[in-house]
Amino acid sequence: MNVTDQIALVTGANRGIGHQFVLELLERGAAKVYATARRPESLDFDDPRVVPLRLDLLDHDSVVAAAAAAPDVTLLVNNAGIATGAALVTGDLAEVRREMDTHFWGTLDVIRELAPVLAANGGGAIVNVLSALSWFVAPGTGSYAVAKAAEWNMTNGVRLELEAQGTHVQGVLLGAADTDISAGYDGPKIDPRDVPRRSLDGLSRGSIEVVVDDWTAMVKASLAGEPAEFYAKITGLLAGTRAA
Repeated sequence: MNVTDQIALVTGANRGIGHQFVLELLERGAAKVYATARRPESLDFDDPRVVPLRLDLLDHDSVVAAAAAAPDVTLLVNNAGIATGAALVTGDLAEVRREMDTHFWGTLDVIRELAPVLAANGGGAIVNVLSALSWFVAPGTGSYAVAKAAEWNMTNGVRLELEAQGTHVQGVLLGAADTDISAGYDGPKIDPRDVPRRSLDGLSRGSIEVVVDDWTAMVKASLAGEPAEFYAKITGLLAGTRAA
């Protein structure tokens, strides 16, 4: 897909990676971008091509309304997410469920409502912003990692289901980016602008999975090995990051 003249909808567009996706889409010549957020008044884009919409992943009615308000979409970017820090065994189970409801059920809800729109407009594409934590767990990330793992394989599932209607589905995986959601992480962080750049470059090549940074590439390459060795390596790397 060439982004020029495409009509996109971006979830979680008020900050972080979602905000950068909107800017990059505009830079590459998108005809229109529906920028969505739970509070659309928090959006601050100064471009007539940006259309603010309310969309809350935990509010099905808002998802339906957003899809109805955007009948011309050809590119869907699922970026919205949360990180509660809830522990799986001892944490608040409601918070663990909120992670899953957001990343898995909420994202799937958006896809289900927008898939017919994409089909009517020629197929288009879906981009799901995932995480290196789709493939491993670090201390304090249990509920987030589990939800992202579910979202990662959901991405693979909907790719197969939507192939017949001509919809390209891409998963984008990254480590820590310098955004609010990673504010408590002291290790190295990538520039959030790199995420939409790599993703959209990948769309132009037809890539179904984009690995943004070296950390994520290392995690992916380690999956074929012995898990004990992988987690020993990860523990050492994270300990070194905290010590630094």
